[in-house]
Amino acid sequence: MSETERKKVILSGIQPTGVFTLGNFMGPIRNWGPLQDEFDCIYFIADQHAITVRKEPAAFRKQTIESYALLLACGIDPKRSIAFIQSHNPNHAQLSWVLGCVTQFGELSRMTQFKDKAAKHADDINAGLFTYPVLMAADILTYNADVVPIGDDQRQHLELARNIAVRFNQRYGDTFTVPEGYFPKVGARIKSLQDPTKKMSKSDDNPNATVFILDDKDTIMRKFKRAVTDSDSEIRFAEGKDGINNLLTIYSCATGKTIEEAEKEFAGKGYGDFKLAVGETVADYLEPVRTEFARLMEDKTYLKECWTDGAQRAFRLSNKVLSKAYRKIGFVDYR
Repeated sequence: MSETERKKVILSGIQPTGVFTLGNFMGPIRNWGPLQDEFDCIYFIADQHAITVRKEPAAFRKQTIESYALLLACGIDPKRSIAFIQSHNPNHAQLSWVLGCVTQFGELSRMTQFKDKAAKHADDINAGLFTYPVLMAADILTYNADVVPIGDDQRQHLELARNIAVRFNQRYGDTFTVPEGYFPKVGARIKSLQDPTKKMSKSDDNPNATVFILDDKDTIMRKFKRAVTDSDSEIRFAEGKDGINNLLTIYSCATGKTIEEAEKEFAGKGYGDFKLAVGETVADYLEPVRTEFARLMEDKTYLKECWTDGAQRAFRLSNKVLSKAYRKIGFVDYR
């Protein structure tokens, strides 16, 4: 394949912060697998970013392994994509120091997520909280990623990475690809089952508000049975019917049917029957992920082979870029 025909490189890092919700899965995550047809994909578990907040080591290690297994269970093929754990590739941290030296203090001080996290963790405002956008830039630039999937909360970080790349290139000569944002097709916006005016969140205090993709069928059915609806009795998508709108959206996403088709299917049915049907559908929809995740967690040898191979491939690819950056800034070659 010629340079003009090559696939673009897309890179995405996911923090090991626990099991994905149904909202996560029906939003961006279900697009991960299909992206492998369009791009050369690099996925990593961002464990180095995660330690800006204190972690209990044993739980953190377990969560990292589970997150890697979830990555594969959700459709990432470790042979088609590079899938690894961030801390297994030292090039991220090494490039981060270099990039930190071309990043202005004022740029970092304007990062809104630093202000938010510092307020949330006032007893541990560490330097990593302040500088992690530079590490994020290193994550991207060390692979010369062409595109980076981002949500609205990451626009500022991508803009910083772009500014750092441009500044380095202007100062030392062409070195880094200036990445573009990739905005996936908007997935379903899934709301809380208990307060359908809010998005479904893993941090919700109400255990019945959020469906997790590894919930068993009984748990899923219980949560949908308790889902908030309204005092009306008609299953239709309309203003003021947030609970029913949410359930119709979930059913539509899980079945591939349109909202109108779902409305016709349940015309004349009661809310109780409807909630049971949505619960059954979601349980079946998530079953392949649950099954594959369980299989992977029973085969730790295979998982380790995958993340080791991924780290080696990531190292080889990123080392070319890091070595070029080192030469550009004048470091003495030791080889």
